[in-house]
Amino acid sequence: MDRVAIYIRNLEEALNSLILRDQAYKYIVDLAQAYLKDSKYYYSIGDRETALATVSYAEGLLDALKLIGIADFVWKKPSEIKNNKVVMVAGTFEILHPGHLLYLREAWKLGYVTAVVSSDENAERTKKRKIIIPQQQRAEILSSIYYVHKTVEGKPGNIFDIFYEVKPDIVLLGPNQNISEDVVKQEAKKRGVDVEIIRLPELYKCELCSTTKIIEKIIASFSQCR
Repeated sequence: MDRVAIYIRNLEEALNSLILRDQAYKYIVDLAQAYLKDSKYYYSIGDRETALATVSYAEGLLDALKLIGIADFVWKKPSEIKNNKVVMVAGTFEILHPGHLLYLREAWKLGYVTAVVSSDENAERTKKRKIIIPQQQRAEILSSIYYVHKTVEGKPGNIFDIFYEVKPDIVLLGPNQNISEDVVKQEAKKRGVDVEIIRLPELYKCELCSTTKIIEKIIASFSQCR
């Protein structure tokens, strides 16, 4: 994790632990959170300078609140930042649902989340159907999720070649991703990456925690309208 990513993570932890003594100043905290969101977006597209500037604005706002005794939180030294490992998640992320959010939230608990968005070609090969939402749009939507620090658009072809670019410390697999942990570890090692593989133990249970089910329900609803 580089310096800008550490600043972003530090700001996240400060905001999560912040105690605000006067709710009249909540709008300033909200503004800091907006700057955090901007910083994560700019970092995700490779604009580290703007990401650093926006995270610095947020830090200044929180420091001002702390200086006048309105807010209480702790800035940590870079070496003290917890969960500073790069955690890679991957998927199609075509129609976001609660299962996706659980997946991303659990990844966020483990460290700095880099989400790999499947190419249209690879997604269609895996799903065995046409992809409705193109990759660039899926990546743009995913980058706005709080738990995602960076999105990477996967390339057509061998899905494991992404290890050359991301070099994660951890790969978090979803419970329904049909790929062996051993295979992922071996393919990463072939590309010079020693990675820890973690799999979520179970699916999030809800009526429409499946992109396929959502699509089927939409089709059924439109069919009834005819």
